[in-house]
Amino acid sequence: MPNILSEYYKTPLRSHVVGPSADQENGAGFFCYGSDLVCYGECSQGVASDVSNFRRFDVSKATSIDNGELRLPFEIGNVIENLRRERYLKKSEGGAKRLTQQKWIRECYYSVREILPVWFRRYLQRAYLKDWKTLQFPHWPVDFTVDSLYETLLRMTMIAEGCDRVPFIWFWPRGASSCLILTHDVETATGRDFCSSLMDIDLSHGFRASFQVVPEQRYEVPESYVNEVRSRGFELNVHDLNHDGHLFQEKSEFLRRAKKINEYVKKYNARGFRAGAMYHNLDWYDAFEFSYDMSVANVAHLEPQRGGCCTVMPFFVGNILEIPLTASQDYSIFHILNDYSIELWKKQVDLIRRRHGLLSFVTHPDYLIDQLPQSVYKLLLDHLRQVSDRCAIWEALPGEVDHWWRARAEMKLIQDGGQWRIEGPESERARIAYASLEGDRVVYSFGPS
Repeated sequence: MPNILSEYYKTPLRSHVVGPSADQENGAGFFCYGSDLVCYGECSQGVASDVSNFRRFDVSKATSIDNGELRLPFEIGNVIENLRRERYLKKSEGGAKRLTQQKWIRECYYSVREILPVWFRRYLQRAYLKDWKTLQFPHWPVDFTVDSLYETLLRMTMIAEGCDRVPFIWFWPRGASSCLILTHDVETATGRDFCSSLMDIDLSHGFRASFQVVPEQRYEVPESYVNEVRSRGFELNVHDLNHDGHLFQEKSEFLRRAKKINEYVKKYNARGFRAGAMYHNLDWYDAFEFSYDMSVANVAHLEPQRGGCCTVMPFFVGNILEIPLTASQDYSIFHILNDYSIELWKKQVDLIRRRHGLLSFVTHPDYLIDQLPQSVYKLLLDHLRQVSDRCAIWEALPGEVDHWWRARAEMKLIQDGGQWRIEGPESERARIAYASLEGDRVVYSFGPS
């Protein structure tokens, strides 16, 4: 079994996990570890077919430690991957999809979308998403299930090994407490033309961001625009192909479009991508040639494609780094929730910051032109500036996160003369942290070895 702990923590501590035998496993379903940690996968203790019954199968008491071995009734690596790749969705949908989720309904909507009045489109979107408060999983407004599973595995491994303090490579460079990225999806020519003003707003608060542009049909992407974005220290990425909602509808058509997207990635010398309306199918990503993707939400209650990856940390999908969206979109807050405040954003920032995760935002130039939403966005930037300065948060472009996470993946902790040191690319930016047991909690700290 690969060192699951090392993927997340980059620690030399190896977890000796014994999973269930093949003849003990059953079909995939929902179960829980402890009171509220939702798992999805196969489990020898039984599973629920629906997420609403996951507490019926609490497997925490079926966990044991024997001679340094941790015995689990499930394969924890598979459960983590099932959550990050949203493989629980078919079961959580309860079989047949709602009428509004049917493929032909979505195709009809996108075929007439451009001729529908804006007010009517928003009415349809609210109707589609009206049940968002009833969704039990992932947990709103931020889901830490994957991160909690890794922390639980670390805690149990430390107990099995009889150690109460272990070193690991900290998540962010130079010991930053968390990471913050801002991104802007450009949907129309009007939004494109507002980007200069939006860059002024971002820079006035000391931030840079990435702009995702639609390469076909919607608007022109002149060289002067590309040059301005980059010359001002911002980043340019590709946003879908034509943003018609059909990218992942059918495999052969997807492959045709993926080839064109790869060509635009090369044309713009871009490294990143986000699909239109956050649609995605991670199992098809081997057709893409960009370095990182930003199409998966942590919790997708307010997205056209429901689900969520249940983590606030980047993770690899093959060779592509997934940089999840961890904060709600401006469109969802303004036009679905009808909330012109930053209260939800503030709550998400506080929750993610406390778990040292990635604060990832997407806003749209198209929706920030009017005075009211623009004033709310400025309030958000004011709040992020205060929190970032107070909490020593790393403010980065998505491409910088991609570069760092790949470098960290190659780093190793080496013990040399009783001291720990980090080897690998970018090691001078890395910091050694320590995980310690305090009761049934794991706490992180920096300090001498």
